[in-house]
Amino acid sequence: MTSLILRTATKYLFPVIMLFSLYLLMRGHNEPGGGFVGGLAAASAYTLYALAFDVATARRILRVDSRTVIAWGLLVALSSGLLSFLNGAPFMTSIWGYLDLSSTFRIPLGTPLFFDIGVYLVVLGVTLTIMFGLAEGHREEG
Repeated sequence: MTSLILRTATKYLFPVIMLFSLYLLMRGHNEPGGGFVGGLAAASAYTLYALAFDVATARRILRVDSRTVIAWGLLVALSSGLLSFLNGAPFMTSIWGYLDLSSTFRIPLGTPLFFDIGVYLVVLGVTLTIMFGLAEGHREEG
């Protein structure tokens, strides 16, 4: 039995927690935060959703299997290291470029950001695989 208050609060908290996890991800290579903490925050949003509704609903809003999220995260993190290796630099050497949005606004993009995105996805996938598995196992026993 779930609470109406929890369900209602979750509908409002889920997007806020997800936005905060993206904030943590994006500031990670310059300040405290990054892919690990951002991935944990995102996983907590999905876990809250699973507690408020059920695991099947939380899986449905994730839209992909959590193990697929792990695989994509590993691929992105490995690719960020291979970019420097293919350019003749040691593996995992930072490569930086800029995205020019206007004549006065440039966004620095680098391989550390892509590595953080990979870590974010891996942490999200692993945590959700564990949490969803525990929640489903608990419901089967109870």
